[in-house]
Amino acid sequence: MKYKIFFLKLLLIFFYILPVKANFDIKASTVILQDYHSGQILYEKYPNEKIYPASMTKIMTTIIAFDLIQTGDLSLDDKFLISENAWRLSTSGYSSMFIMVGDEVSVENLLKGIIIVSGNDACVALAEGIAGSEEEFAIIMTAKAKEIGMENTNFSNSSGIGDPDNYSTVRDILKMSNYLIKTYPEFYGYYKEKEFTWDRTGGDPITQGNRNPLLYKNLGADGIKTGYLTVEKYSLASSIVKNNRRLIAVASGFNTKHDRSKESAKLHIWGLTNFDTIKIATKNENIDSLKVWLGKKEKVNVYVNENIYRTIPKAKKKYLKAKIVYDGPIAAPIKKDDQVGKLIIYYKDELISEFDLFASEDVKKVNIFSRIIKSINFLIWGDV
Repeated sequence: MKYKIFFLKLLLIFFYILPVKANFDIKASTVILQDYHSGQILYEKYPNEKIYPASMTKIMTTIIAFDLIQTGDLSLDDKFLISENAWRLSTSGYSSMFIMVGDEVSVENLLKGIIIVSGNDACVALAEGIAGSEEEFAIIMTAKAKEIGMENTNFSNSSGIGDPDNYSTVRDILKMSNYLIKTYPEFYGYYKEKEFTWDRTGGDPITQGNRNPLLYKNLGADGIKTGYLTVEKYSLASSIVKNNRRLIAVASGFNTKHDRSKESAKLHIWGLTNFDTIKIATKNENIDSLKVWLGKKEKVNVYVNENIYRTIPKAKKKYLKAKIVYDGPIAAPIKKDDQVGKLIIYYKDELISEFDLFASEDVKKVNIFSRIIKSINFLIWGDV
């Protein structure tokens, strides 16, 4: 077994993060903060506690539409006829985009009405247009939630209007937010738009602002969704991008709108100022070369098949070693994409994580005459 210590950019610096015991608190009932690239949880407070997600539900409503657009079963230009059921929500005091019965509204405008102005009427219109009824649409939403690992979630409607059967956790909302950002970058941009103007039937156009308070602060916020229910109080799923990092936070149970804005900003600032995220390896890029036995090339380049990040507490930086471990020299022939070793990360003597290494190229075996010469040299001189 060969061990090869290597350093990325001369020095591989990152820190194995144990659960953070922060002398720090957020004034909400349940909270979670994650570094998006490393996937590491930086802060949590009762993250598995049951919540009523309110308008954060709408993230899943848009995901269902994005899924259908991606498969070609739906288009942004498709139009849905507005029912009285959908229109009624615009007259009931709920947040609305103010659609009218009989309007034919494009999917894109409904999505903007949901994402930017949190229109409950737009949610029902989209749900009915896709599934025939909101009840059937909620079944699709819950199935999608299970598919992406939201283990403690059930959706009973498309908007998050109060219903004891519409529940989740901040950890599950975080999973949903990750899925949205990773899977649909081409649509995620809607979430950072600060206003939407709807040219309604029978009246002047209505311009409404995005309800996400972090969009109006100098934090680099680009989403995601607010929520409010009397029983749950104020909630927010939020994402910021700054200094080549993305942080995602979900919190519920803020007492006031002011608390939601102030405490969410405080949480993101804490994550930015107390941690660094370092990219250790890039997906499909060569990171080193390993010795080959009886091959037409003496070495084979190797790569990892995923981006590897680690998030570092700034106050506790340590130097960690990364070892490449393989049975070597590796006997030829080697085929491109063969798994030939492992990249193993240690903190002191403790294994942190390991990743498969793959050959970047084919390496053919030398002819019989060359093999004999190499074997004789090996017997005389050892590893040559």
